Amino acid sequence: MAEKLVIIGAGMASGRMLEHLLEAAPGQFDVTLFNGEPRGNYNRLMLSPVLSGEKTYEQIVTHDDAWYAANGVTCRFGEAVVRIDRDRKVVVSKGGETAYDKLVIATGSAPFIIPVAGKELPGVVTYRDLEDTNAMIAAARPGASAVVIGGGLLGLEAAAGMAARGASVTVIHLMGHLMERQLDPAAGYLLQKDLERRGITVHCKGATKAILGTDRAEAVLLEDGTVYPADLVCMAVGIRPETRLANDAHLEVGRGVVVDDQMMTSDPSIFALGECVEHDRQLFGLVAPLYDQAKVLARALIGEAAAFRPVQTATKLKVTGVDLFSAGDFAEGPGREDIVFRDPGRGIYKRLILEGDRLLGAVMYGDTADGSYFFDLIKQGKDVSDLRETLIFGPAFAGGSKADPLAAVAALPPEAEICGCNGVCKGKIVQAIEGGATSLDAIRATTKASASCGTCTGLVEQVLQLTLGADFVLPTVQTLCKCTDHTHEDVRRLIKSMGLKSIPAVMQELGWKTVGGCASCRPALNYYLLADWPLDYQDDRQSRFVNERNHANIQKDGSYTVVPRMWGGLTTPDELRAIADAAEKYAVPMVKVTGGQRIDLVGVRKEDLPAIWSDLNAAGMVSGHAYSKGLRTVKTCIGSQFCRFGTQDSTGLGVKLEKLLWGSWTPAKVKLGVSGCPRNCAEATCKDIGVICVDSGYQISVAGAAGLEVKETELLMTVATEEEAMEVIAAFTQLYRENARYLHRIYKWVAKVGLDWCKDQMADPDTRRALYDRFMISQSVYQKDPWAEHAATPAEWAPIADLTLRAAE
Repeated sequence: MAEKLVIIGAGMASGRMLEHLLEAAPGQFDVTLFNGEPRGNYNRLMLSPVLSGEKTYEQIVTHDDAWYAANGVTCRFGEAVVRIDRDRKVVVSKGGETAYDKLVIATGSAPFIIPVAGKELPGVVTYRDLEDTNAMIAAARPGASAVVIGGGLLGLEAAAGMAARGASVTVIHLMGHLMERQLDPAAGYLLQKDLERRGITVHCKGATKAILGTDRAEAVLLEDGTVYPADLVCMAVGIRPETRLANDAHLEVGRGVVVDDQMMTSDPSIFALGECVEHDRQLFGLVAPLYDQAKVLARALIGEAAAFRPVQTATKLKVTGVDLFSAGDFAEGPGREDIVFRDPGRGIYKRLILEGDRLLGAVMYGDTADGSYFFDLIKQGKDVSDLRETLIFGPAFAGGSKADPLAAVAALPPEAEICGCNGVCKGKIVQAIEGGATSLDAIRATTKASASCGTCTGLVEQVLQLTLGADFVLPTVQTLCKCTDHTHEDVRRLIKSMGLKSIPAVMQELGWKTVGGCASCRPALNYYLLADWPLDYQDDRQSRFVNERNHANIQKDGSYTVVPRMWGGLTTPDELRAIADAAEKYAVPMVKVTGGQRIDLVGVRKEDLPAIWSDLNAAGMVSGHAYSKGLRTVKTCIGSQFCRFGTQDSTGLGVKLEKLLWGSWTPAKVKLGVSGCPRNCAEATCKDIGVICVDSGYQISVAGAAGLEVKETELLMTVATEEEAMEVIAAFTQLYRENARYLHRIYKWVAKVGLDWCKDQMADPDTRRALYDRFMISQSVYQKDPWAEHAATPAEWAPIADLTLRAAE
């Protein structure tokens, strides 16, 4: 029987914990999720783009209603928990009592309200949730005045968002410069000047005395007598852990809800995570440690060993379009000295703080590209005395020579770590290069360096360049599309490493430049998410090309080609009669036998599609997916059953393969051929995957082409039985699905990753079986006939307009 898990708070930390928990132990818990807001998890970090008008709320939703329903989560949104009864193990809300076996408190933090007269007036808001954001949107009309109290990150984002909507905005900050926790005075000054250039008034060293007004806020009065008019006042002066429920339940509470390394409170049945917790006398507000807590708690709930160990973090932010970075200790003190670089013309400022031969802190404004390098030096406590003269210029000059940008990499010892995600050192990469891995993709395949988050890609390329010299040509970076600076490979790695499971999540987390994406990136993202998260992601029909949306191939006159599937090229008299009847009934102008051993009905009117599908379904036929990025056909010869040269039942194997593989989404179309002997009547040696039957078994070859390019297949492996052949082909298809760039046929992908790598994956029985199992999991979700789905309710079928997503068809 499933354990009853109750979660109080549907924020980002509890949302990430739920993702880990449901993935690791589906069905173990009966989950009830309470939230004071009338909605589920959304990305609070993206409220600023909503405020400025760059995004909508719908675009920042992390878990929608369908996600909760698909995962069996009982949602009690808009229903605040008012009490925890630990003795009876129930939580009390306005809806009554809810029992728990385990309870998670994820109440986050509450905004701090400064105790001044007028703080309760209408028109005074904080900046924590969607309601606050909507209030600012409503007030920030052109000509309106707004005052933001607080010059930290949230306050500045609020100010920039309202200014973008036309309001006249003033920022009041108590301290001497903006963002004093992250920036030193010089960087804070640059930030203030940038804001003022955008029309935002900044008043530092300003103490608020009162908020003036009768029926609502009208102005803000400072201690020095200055008055700023205000149609809206936003208080963004800080947050504190929301601990009232924990306090009332007599749990141990310090500054936050006290938890141990497993995120357990003083009650072994109650856990906590997020901004409300205190661990080892430390509070947490950045996303990275909260996500670490989420992973630890998910493992702890299912009884696995896990321990939360907060690590030193750097702050890398983009405030109102300006890049900022700070790490370590940048306060002044005895024995400390600074290295400072200023370029006022470009708006760049860098400051390094040293004590003796060690780097203690770094602050950067405008150019933060070297932030990770400086942060690593701080964490390691490395002696930087030899780098002192060029340290401020970053790793490109770390060897002391500005003429050689590779000097920094050349100076690294073999044991220096290049790829932190996979623990790959420089020496291992050099060894792989000397062994024949002379490209970035080959390095990824052999060492895994740069194969996860991708942030070390530049370093890996420098090691390649350093080792190979003139023989290495830096590849031209081709981004996925104009909406992003990321490549296809970057996006695929980040989807996996960051656990991104929706198109809005990808666009939000990876910094898409255009709202909603375009005709190039949306289909690619839709495919990558389908391939990586088959059990979590729901196909977005609007992100498919017109042919895939309408389940037929559009022709130049706007009509469509309907292609029923013929398993392995076989048909029956009944099927032929059904095709003939459909051709007559719907006045199909052309009936064509294809090179893939099927029959095309060419020229079907769009409005007739649901009806013709229904008629063909009634005859037992399904969509041939002639329009899809997926399996098209499996071409066969008559094989050993009738042919005197046949060595195996090629027709039977072709039918089995088609029934195994049909309906699977792949990066590009996939065609198979199975020939019963080396005479190759089914032309298996120019297919994406081809099988040649021989006396001893089955030769499986891959990466052929017979379209714009003509290429013969290459032998992948030879197996003895049909069962082995089917497992290898399904596993290889899954390898292609998980690793290829969208719209790349198999021959292009194999040329990129190398046939030897593919052979190695298939030669390992455990790897091959794991790939096969993942393929079958995906098939359990997506192997369904789209004709039957839409033909069942033709009156409700309304294809999306065909004006979009046709560019890459």
